[in-house]
Amino acid sequence: MNILVVDDDKEIVDSIAIFLSGENYTVIKAYDGIEALDALSENDVHLMILDIMMPKLDGIKTLMKLRETRNIPVVLLSAKSEDADKILGLTAGADDYVTKPFNPSELVARVKSQLRRYTALGSIAKQNEEIVIDGLCINIENKTVRVDGEDIRLTPIEYKILELLARNRKRIFSAEDIYRNVWNEETAVGDNTIAVHIRHIREKIEINPKEPKYLKVVWGIGYKVD
Repeated sequence: MNILVVDDDKEIVDSIAIFLSGENYTVIKAYDGIEALDALSENDVHLMILDIMMPKLDGIKTLMKLRETRNIPVVLLSAKSEDADKILGLTAGADDYVTKPFNPSELVARVKSQLRRYTALGSIAKQNEEIVIDGLCINIENKTVRVDGEDIRLTPIEYKILELLARNRKRIFSAEDIYRNVWNEETAVGDNTIAVHIRHIREKIEINPKEPKYLKVVWGIGYKVD
């Protein structure tokens, strides 16, 4: 798992990195809030350790910006131990709070605890996951599809094809790719079989199937959800 460590004190970042690396975590380093937000946009981060007092963009503002789009666990670091500071951090969206100076073993234990909780909650969240593309909404748990609020009835195979393409938006899948992923077999059916399923899906989810908004054909290559 990838952990982003953010502190303007490079020695502290390096020290934390040593202990986390010893637990087989991959550590990404940043030294202010702006660098942290850049790192978040460029990497798949599973947890962030974030100092409060930093230049350019402090930890609280960084955390509030993060919470606009991401729900990863955040452990705050601060030299302040007053309850008011802890409450401020937790209210802003932090999951835990560690006061400097801290015991590295305790910090690692808190990281492990937050990751276990996040992983468990993530499993639940995935059950209720929805893929939303403009007016198209696919509910992964219920295996239902709505377009502009209207329920769409798809066959199981049609649903699996649409979910595959929607999960990989803009990626082009050949007929063979679709067959391998949906049927879980290597020997593909004829391209025409896939084309028929695609046509049926488009007739159900598109306002004008001849000018599709969502499910498109890339001639000679395959299909994609745009």
